[in-house]
Amino acid sequence: MAVYVGMLRLGRLCAGSSGVLGARAALSRSWQEARLQGVRFLSSREVDRMVSMPIGGLSYVQGCTKKHLNSKTVGQCLETTAQRVPEREALVVLHEDVRLTFAQLKEEVDKAASGLLSIGLCKGDRLGMWGPNSYAWVLMQLATAQAGIILVSVNPAYQAMELEYVLKKVGCKALVFPKQFKTQQYYNILKQICPDVENAQPGALKSQRLPDLTTVISVDAPLPGTLLLDEVVAAGSTRQHLDQLQYNQQFLSCHDPINIQFTSGTTGSPKGATLSHYNIVNNSNILGERLKLHEKTPEQLRMILPNPLYHCLGSVAGTMMCLMYGATLILASPIFNGKKALEAISRERGSFLYGTPTMFVDILNQPDFSSYDVSTMCGGVIAGSPAPPELIRAIINKINMKDLVVAYGTTENSPVTFAHFPEDTVEQKAESVGRIMPHTEARIMNMEAGTLAKLNTPGELCIRGYCVMLGYWGEPQKTEEAVDQDKWYWTGDVATMNEQGFCKIVGRSKDMIIRGGENIYPAELEDFFHTHPKVQEVQVVGVKDDRMGEEICACIRLKDGEETTVEEIKAFCKGKISHFKIPRYIVFVTNYPLTISGKIQKFKLREQMERHLNL
Repeated sequence: MAVYVGMLRLGRLCAGSSGVLGARAALSRSWQEARLQGVRFLSSREVDRMVSMPIGGLSYVQGCTKKHLNSKTVGQCLETTAQRVPEREALVVLHEDVRLTFAQLKEEVDKAASGLLSIGLCKGDRLGMWGPNSYAWVLMQLATAQAGIILVSVNPAYQAMELEYVLKKVGCKALVFPKQFKTQQYYNILKQICPDVENAQPGALKSQRLPDLTTVISVDAPLPGTLLLDEVVAAGSTRQHLDQLQYNQQFLSCHDPINIQFTSGTTGSPKGATLSHYNIVNNSNILGERLKLHEKTPEQLRMILPNPLYHCLGSVAGTMMCLMYGATLILASPIFNGKKALEAISRERGSFLYGTPTMFVDILNQPDFSSYDVSTMCGGVIAGSPAPPELIRAIINKINMKDLVVAYGTTENSPVTFAHFPEDTVEQKAESVGRIMPHTEARIMNMEAGTLAKLNTPGELCIRGYCVMLGYWGEPQKTEEAVDQDKWYWTGDVATMNEQGFCKIVGRSKDMIIRGGENIYPAELEDFFHTHPKVQEVQVVGVKDDRMGEEICACIRLKDGEETTVEEIKAFCKGKISHFKIPRYIVFVTNYPLTISGKIQKFKLREQMERHLNL
């Protein structure tokens, strides 16, 4: 069965958010009856590991609260680690030939934070970082947090209209970007919506179309109307400005907003999920504990990160987790490249690897895979979309990642809420997204009855705890739709929970197909089609139908060199799945519409199929 590791969207309650919308106000409080958790030792090998189990036959579980949550800011965490392991490598950016120890990184972050304040940015101002993975990206992530400035993670593939939308939505005062990456000419794209930049005094931009934007910073090239990042860092090197930074830090709180991450737009317009120091410091710390990083030697703390930093998994489970545990963050390439990831593992003696299933498939399929030394590898994280059991096994066996962990979360939840323990079985990793994380509650609600779902029964997954976002920036109503008055974040994911507390994502509530009154979950059918020997990947969507309301359409990508027919696929289904679940339409495809982070945009796929089928 394929694991749906969930899309990393975002979530936490806006201060003063009033009430709940619609039927949620009337939902039963039956989940409260299940709050007394049985906390049991799971294995003799893990005497220090306690896991909460659901009790009473209901789908509610609360993570262990044995250890206290962390109230430090990101800057305080960096300072603690730099003092503890000053000479350990903190950051390696292979494509830029950058290599810094924690002491050096701390010094550069202080200068950059001081520089941002020196050019007129203040606590609470928003700064957009727009570009692929780079040293500048990590520097801006940490420097903004150090200065109390809110980092806005801007998708590096955004074109002019998309860029204008996010800059206006959150009122960005500053924007940082490289001149160009491949065909993406950042400065020229900005000029399309802000022609004033060319004649502006650097740091004093006045634009009618983007009234909040005053400061444009170029990472790597002098451009008209921009400040150079090197100049900003140099300005922050003076004692006067460093003293000002130190003074400002006493006014920072761990509950301040630190990062706005836009949802990927898989279901419509992106929303700006706003996360605090408290959200991401604790989520990265708790995930590192689940991965047992506190037990690793320095040689085993070398993380290869191919995921984009603008995405929550990259910035939290990547940058922040490395900072918390004194691990080395290794960026192999500006955007994902399977060959570069393997080269980084081999050359840098990498021990942990992150990735989506698509990334891992690409790495395993490199023609010269066997020529790379992966002997230092021991674990990693896979998240983002379904991962068939055979892929989980291949990652563990071929890349030597015996401690691989499947993780699930949403950007609104900072992001990770469920993950496996490294020692869980391959079958458990292939059939669920793991167990609840500490200091986190999860419940599965039967939406029709308005009550807690019984175990092994699908319903909407809800999350509560420290990890829930502060809210969607500037959108109180959308925040209220996502986070109810009891502070539960409604994920929109349909899930089941078993007796051991393992969670399985069945699909998206919005993706559910209602065919002639029958509820059909696409993920269940996708799991089934993955058992076909010729199928590489499949996505199931509902398409409109006058008689049934919706019909099922399976969009199948075959393995290289394989051929089959619609009739053969339908024959494969007969006798194995219910007749009403057999897709009316089978379409063979070579690719799917994706976001830049590799998530499939089902709403676009549905539109494509309805056009293709002339519906």
